[in-house]
Amino acid sequence: MSRVCELSGQRANNGMAVSHSHVRTKKLQQVNLQKRRLWWAEGQRFITLRVSTRTLKTIQKRGLGAYAKELGINLARL
Repeated sequence: MSRVCELSGQRANNGMAVSHSHVRTKKLQQVNLQKRRLWWAEGQRFITLRVSTRTLKTIQKRGLGAYAKELGINLARL
């Protein structure tokens, strides 16, 4: 399974690791994904999702149903 947030679609970022001698090598900056069981109030049930911690923070602020609706995701299909 690829490391992609199931709600926001965040994925790895290509970056450079720069050493003391300024030698640059490629590195991947992975998304901090967490498997969480979240309560969906409109559907009256729990949904298990792999979401990034940044998305979790947004869900706590706005609510799962409202955030999914904003992104155009149908939670009933999950």
